[in-house]
Parts: sequence; structure tokens; C-alpha cells
Amino acid sequence: MDLNVDVWIEFLKQNWLVIVVALVILFLVLNFVKTLVKWALVLVIAAFIIIYSGISLKDIGNAVETVKDQAADITKSEVLQMMKKEAAEAEITQNSDGTFTIKTPNLEVTGSDGDGKVKVKFHGVSVGEWKINDTIEAFIEEAKRK
Repeated sequence: MDLNVDVWIEFLKQNWLVIVVALVILFLVLNFVKTLVKWALVLVIAAFIIIYSGISLKDIGNAVETVKDQAADITKSEVLQMMKKEAAEAEITQNSDGTFTIKTPNLEVTGSDGDGKVKVKFHGVSVGEWKINDTIEAFIEEAKRK
């Protein structure tokens, strides 16, 4: 089962008090009760924690993914706004193999003529490979005009 570490961290943040209380009870049970009854109580307490949490790890994983997607959308929006603002400062480097690199103070866009996609870096951090839209096309054209 491949679970994201962020999912576990979020689960622990939301249920830390219940987990601590359950662990204290488990240690008490392990110290004072012997044999099969001890392990039956351990299983009951573990089941209680899982049921009491009310939130499944899958739900937490979905929430984490939603937040990541929203952050990516916000970043893309910021980068596109930055392209509009810094288009006049864009400097392009054309390579003989048809690839190009456009740099501004905050952006670096690399791609290949006719490819339809570019790789974008914002403040030196890669924000992915994007399909060329109207804003990116205008940014490229502005850089080529110089």
C-alpha cells in the first residue's frame, strides 16, 4: 500500500490527542494485564482509534491532493501574470537546433520551435512543462521581436 507521507502527517495532526490517550491506555494495559485478554484489549483500542477518527486516510489523501492542485493553479496564475509584466525585459537565446531559452529577472522559459510545450522556471524553481497558450505565445513573440 503506497501512502503519501503528507497523508500520515495530516492524520497525526488531526488525531494526536486520541492517539496519545490510546497509547497511554495501551501501556497501562500491557503493564497490568497478561495473556490473551491483553491483546484483545489492544485490538479493541486500536479499532476504537480507527473508528473514532471518522476520517479515512483516503479522505485525508484526497484533501492533500486538492491543496496541492490549488497551489499549482495559483502558481501558474502568478507566473502568467509575471510573463505579462516582464515581457518587455525578456531576452531570448536561439540555439541552432531550434530550441530557445527566454530569461527575465524572475522567469526562465525553454522550449523548441513548433513543439507546443515549454518548460517554465519561476525564481529558479521548475513549475513544470506547460502547453503554449495565448499568454505564453505573446511572451515568446515579444522576446523574439528584440
